[in-house]
Amino acid sequence: MSATKFLAFDFGAESGRVILGTINNEKLCLEQIHRFQNRQVKILGHIYWDVLYLFDELKKGLEITVKKGHKNLSGIGVDTWGVDFGLIGKDNQLLGNPFCYRDSRTNRMMEKAFKLISKEKIYSYTGIQFMQINSIFQLLSMVDSKNPVVEIAETLLFMPDLFNFFLTGEKCSEYTIASTSQLLNVENRSWEPAIFEKLNLPFKIMPPIIEPGSIIGKLLSDIAKDVGTKPVDIIAPACHDTASAVAAVPVQSNNWAYLSSGTWSLLGIEVDRPIINKSSLNYNFTNEGGFGQKIRYLRNTMGLWLLQRCIYSWRKEGKSFSYDELIKLATTSPPFKFIIDPDDRMFLNPDNMPLAIVEFCKKTNQHIPKKVGEFTRCIFESLALKYRFIIDRINSVIEKPVEVLHIIGGGSKNELLNQFAANATGIPVIAGPVEATSAGNILIQAIAKRKIDNIEEGRKFVARSFPLKYYKPENIEEWNDVYHCVKDIFS
Repeated sequence: MSATKFLAFDFGAESGRVILGTINNEKLCLEQIHRFQNRQVKILGHIYWDVLYLFDELKKGLEITVKKGHKNLSGIGVDTWGVDFGLIGKDNQLLGNPFCYRDSRTNRMMEKAFKLISKEKIYSYTGIQFMQINSIFQLLSMVDSKNPVVEIAETLLFMPDLFNFFLTGEKCSEYTIASTSQLLNVENRSWEPAIFEKLNLPFKIMPPIIEPGSIIGKLLSDIAKDVGTKPVDIIAPACHDTASAVAAVPVQSNNWAYLSSGTWSLLGIEVDRPIINKSSLNYNFTNEGGFGQKIRYLRNTMGLWLLQRCIYSWRKEGKSFSYDELIKLATTSPPFKFIIDPDDRMFLNPDNMPLAIVEFCKKTNQHIPKKVGEFTRCIFESLALKYRFIIDRINSVIEKPVEVLHIIGGGSKNELLNQFAANATGIPVIAGPVEATSAGNILIQAIAKRKIDNIEEGRKFVARSFPLKYYKPENIEEWNDVYHCVKDIFS
């Protein structure tokens, strides 16, 4: 096989990356071309994404790629986080910056929604877990507040769809990102009219849905001219970043689960059919779209956001720590003194994360962390125990229990948390690849261009191409005892 090159634009809640993927000799090589900050912008009490800045960085990354000599790209694919969206008006005008999912305007929107349509009915249609950040509640908040932008909007585009529109002029919604909205019928893979009708949401603004692996169109000629390349194909990978990451899991056995570890922790399994029943609803599990007609049955839980916000608060106090320093301090701190529920609402976007952790410990009659290492260990142990909680619930609704946990994404570099995850769950952990999202993005593009036959072959590419680290469970009895003592705090 001759070398084939694809470009992945991977937007996370903290940063964006432009990754060049080269497929050659049955291996995938990734090269970071450009990296940039993604920041939340607070204006008059609301939080937004600076989407024009992000698109400018995307163009900058494409220009750098061309200047490095990579002109003959076979495709470009964009993936981002879920649920957030922009609105397009007449003459293809963007109607303001998209809100950030952490904005407080969705407070109490779930309760308002359930007065109009029951929680059980929404779940029966969508199979999506209930979180106040979901697109359904974001859109409801805009309708409820009579936001004039909704009145003049002609099209709603989720974040990767928005970037694809900027690149091609085509307005459509890729299936995996659409599935995060809680507006999609999980069975027929189309927008659910009953939800829009009951909540009085504007159905007319929803775009047509396309499958991952679809070629959306060519790069607009003016952009191609600006950056010095030809009008290359813009391909929809799995546009939800987690869906792309799961496509790159280097599967080595049956009965596996994945943990996409980063700002959020997304832990689940891949299934052929959605799992929608009372247990699934009570456990607040989600059935999101995956590549190849698969369903990602998972639980979305707070991840390293907890530590990221602690670091932010400590920096404001003039204290700066690297991740390596924090991990070392956590290693030498006493175990199991403070356990929190990462998904408690107080951790969604507090002004001071360490103070929020202290308040939770007080509320649950625990010791109070004081040192930086104690906060860090508290977060890692709590996340690991929450992973056990989630896997226990997965095992309760499937025939054969999970036997191995694949940890992918940036958090897979955290060796202490990886070991804690193995200890808490009692099953082996395989960590890597770090850049799973970009790898999956590029694999799906390669399948679309028939450079790789299918996702099974693509996952073999990943296993051959990236270092993986294995963790065996340790101190299982001690972790098991702690889990049974604290599991009632988890929701």
